[in-house]
Amino acid sequence: MLIREATVADWPAIWPFFHAIVAAGETFTYPLDLTDEQARDWWLLAPPNRTVVAVDEDGTVLGTAKMNVNHLGNGSHIAGASYMVDPAHAGRGVGRALCSYSLEWARAAGFRAMQFNAVVETNVNAVRLYRSLGFEILGTLPEGFRHPREGLVGLHIMYRPL
Repeated sequence: MLIREATVADWPAIWPFFHAIVAAGETFTYPLDLTDEQARDWWLLAPPNRTVVAVDEDGTVLGTAKMNVNHLGNGSHIAGASYMVDPAHAGRGVGRALCSYSLEWARAAGFRAMQFNAVVETNVNAVRLYRSLGFEILGTLPEGFRHPREGLVGLHIMYRPL
Protein backbone atom coordinates (compact mmCIF):
# COMPACT_ATOMS: atom_id res chain seq x y z
CA MET A 1 0.00 0.00 0.00
CA LEU A 2 1.23 3.45 -0.91
CA ILE A 3 0.01 6.65 0.74
CA ARG A 4 0.37 9.72 -1.44
CA GLU A 5 -0.98 13.23 -1.85
CA ALA A 6 -4.55 13.23 -3.17
CA THR A 7 -5.37 15.22 -6.28
CA VAL A 8 -8.59 16.32 -7.91
CA ALA A 9 -8.06 13.40 -10.32
CA ASP A 10 -8.54 11.01 -7.35
CA TRP A 11 -11.94 12.44 -6.46
CA PRO A 12 -13.97 10.18 -8.83
CA ALA A 13 -12.52 7.16 -6.95
CA ILE A 14 -13.09 8.73 -3.51
CA TRP A 15 -16.62 10.07 -4.06
CA PRO A 16 -18.53 6.76 -4.25
CA PHE A 17 -17.37 5.51 -0.85
CA PHE A 18 -17.30 9.00 0.65
CA HIS A 19 -20.92 9.48 -0.40
CA ALA A 20 -21.99 6.04 0.88
CA ILE A 21 -20.30 6.56 4.26
CA VAL A 22 -21.68 10.06 4.79
CA ALA A 23 -25.19 9.20 3.54
CA ALA A 24 -25.33 6.21 5.94
CA GLY A 25 -25.18 8.77 8.74
CA GLU A 26 -23.36 6.51 11.21
CA THR A 27 -19.89 8.01 11.62
CA PHE A 28 -19.54 11.59 10.36
CA THR A 29 -21.20 14.82 11.44
CA TYR A 30 -21.43 15.97 7.83
CA PRO A 31 -24.78 16.82 6.21
CA LEU A 32 -26.21 13.60 4.76
CA ASP A 33 -27.09 15.27 1.47
CA LEU A 34 -23.69 16.72 0.53
CA THR A 35 -23.29 17.12 -3.20
CA ASP A 36 -20.26 15.81 -5.04
CA GLU A 37 -18.88 19.34 -5.40
CA GLN A 38 -19.50 20.29 -1.74
CA ALA A 39 -17.89 17.10 -0.52
CA ARG A 40 -14.85 17.56 -2.75
CA ASP A 41 -14.37 21.10 -1.47
CA TRP A 42 -14.64 19.92 2.17
CA TRP A 43 -12.31 16.93 1.75
CA LEU A 44 -9.54 18.02 -0.64
CA LEU A 45 -7.65 20.51 1.52
CA ALA A 46 -5.12 23.08 0.43
CA PRO A 47 -1.70 23.43 2.08
CA PRO A 48 -0.63 23.74 4.80
CA ASN A 49 -3.31 21.13 5.40
CA ARG A 50 -3.10 17.84 3.51
CA THR A 51 -5.32 15.19 1.94
CA VAL A 52 -3.92 11.80 0.99
CA VAL A 53 -5.08 8.55 -0.54
CA ALA A 54 -3.97 5.02 0.22
CA VAL A 55 -3.65 3.03 -3.00
CA ASP A 56 -2.77 -0.58 -3.73
CA GLU A 57 -0.20 -1.76 -6.26
CA ASP A 58 -2.58 -1.30 -9.21
CA GLY A 59 -3.53 2.24 -8.14
CA THR A 60 -6.95 1.43 -6.68
CA VAL A 61 -7.91 3.96 -4.01
CA LEU A 62 -8.46 2.03 -0.78
CA GLY A 63 -9.07 4.97 1.54
CA THR A 64 -8.32 8.61 2.20
CA ALA A 65 -7.41 10.95 5.02
CA LYS A 66 -7.45 14.67 5.52
CA MET A 67 -5.12 16.31 8.01
CA ASN A 68 -5.50 19.85 9.20
CA VAL A 69 -4.94 22.50 11.81
CA ASN A 70 -7.60 21.72 14.41
CA HIS A 71 -7.68 25.16 16.02
CA LEU A 72 -6.57 28.60 14.91
CA GLY A 73 -4.48 31.30 16.57
CA ASN A 74 -2.98 30.30 19.88
CA GLY A 75 -4.40 26.78 19.46
CA SER A 76 -2.85 26.21 16.05
CA HIS A 77 -0.29 23.77 17.45
CA ILE A 78 -3.03 21.10 17.62
CA ALA A 79 -3.69 18.97 14.53
CA GLY A 80 -6.85 17.17 13.50
CA ALA A 81 -7.59 14.45 10.99
CA SER A 82 -10.42 12.45 9.45
CA TYR A 83 -10.31 9.10 7.69
CA MET A 84 -12.47 7.16 5.27
CA VAL A 85 -11.79 3.62 4.12
CA ASP A 86 -13.69 2.15 1.20
CA PRO A 87 -15.85 -0.56 2.84
CA ALA A 88 -14.84 -2.91 0.01
CA HIS A 89 -11.29 -2.74 1.41
CA ALA A 90 -12.04 -2.79 5.15
CA GLY A 91 -9.99 -5.07 7.37
CA ARG A 92 -6.76 -4.67 5.37
CA GLY A 93 -5.04 -2.19 7.69
CA VAL A 94 -5.87 0.84 5.57
CA GLY A 95 -7.29 2.86 8.47
CA ARG A 96 -4.29 2.07 10.68
CA ALA A 97 -1.88 3.05 7.90
CA LEU A 98 -3.71 6.34 7.25
CA CYS A 99 -3.88 7.21 10.95
CA SER A 100 -0.20 6.38 11.47
CA TYR A 101 0.68 8.47 8.42
CA SER A 102 -1.29 11.44 9.75
CA LEU A 103 0.49 11.24 13.11
CA GLU A 104 3.86 11.32 11.37
CA TRP A 105 2.73 14.22 9.18
CA ALA A 106 1.56 16.18 12.23
CA ARG A 107 4.78 15.50 14.14
CA ALA A 108 6.94 16.52 11.16
CA ALA A 109 4.83 19.66 10.67
CA GLY A 110 5.56 20.73 14.26
CA PHE A 111 2.20 20.06 15.87
CA ARG A 112 2.26 19.19 19.58
CA ALA A 113 -0.82 16.97 19.64
CA MET A 114 -3.64 15.55 17.56
CA GLN A 115 -7.26 15.91 18.58
CA PHE A 116 -10.35 14.27 17.13
CA ASN A 117 -13.36 16.46 17.85
CA ALA A 118 -16.23 14.06 17.18
CA VAL A 119 -15.66 10.30 17.23
CA VAL A 120 -19.06 8.61 17.36
CA GLU A 121 -18.99 6.29 20.37
CA THR A 122 -20.75 3.49 18.47
CA ASN A 123 -17.94 3.51 15.89
CA VAL A 124 -16.17 0.89 18.01
CA ASN A 125 -13.64 -0.09 15.33
CA ALA A 126 -12.40 3.50 15.04
CA VAL A 127 -12.31 3.97 18.81
CA ARG A 128 -10.35 0.72 19.21
CA LEU A 129 -7.92 1.72 16.45
CA TYR A 130 -7.32 5.19 17.86
CA ARG A 131 -6.78 3.83 21.38
CA SER A 132 -4.29 1.28 20.03
CA LEU A 133 -2.35 4.19 18.51
CA GLY A 134 -2.16 6.06 21.81
CA PHE A 135 -5.27 8.25 21.76
CA GLU A 136 -7.33 8.69 24.89
CA ILE A 137 -10.92 9.77 25.32
CA LEU A 138 -10.88 13.15 27.04
CA GLY A 139 -14.63 13.37 27.31
CA THR A 140 -17.89 12.47 25.67
CA LEU A 141 -20.67 14.79 24.63
CA PRO A 142 -23.76 12.81 25.71
CA GLU A 143 -26.37 12.42 22.99
CA GLY A 144 -24.22 14.54 20.66
CA PHE A 145 -24.95 12.41 17.58
CA ARG A 146 -28.22 11.18 16.04
CA HIS A 147 -27.36 7.67 14.92
CA PRO A 148 -29.88 6.29 12.39
CA ARG A 149 -30.26 2.96 14.26
CA GLU A 150 -28.93 3.53 17.78
CA GLY A 151 -30.66 6.85 18.42
CA LEU A 152 -28.86 9.53 20.37
CA VAL A 153 -25.30 8.45 21.16
CA GLY A 154 -22.21 10.22 22.47
CA LEU A 155 -19.41 11.96 20.60
CA HIS A 156 -15.94 11.35 21.99
CA ILE A 157 -13.22 13.94 22.00
CA MET A 158 -9.98 12.02 21.60
CA TYR A 159 -6.42 13.26 22.06
CA ARG A 160 -2.84 12.12 21.62
CA PRO A 161 0.33 14.07 22.35
CA LEU A 162 2.97 14.00 19.65
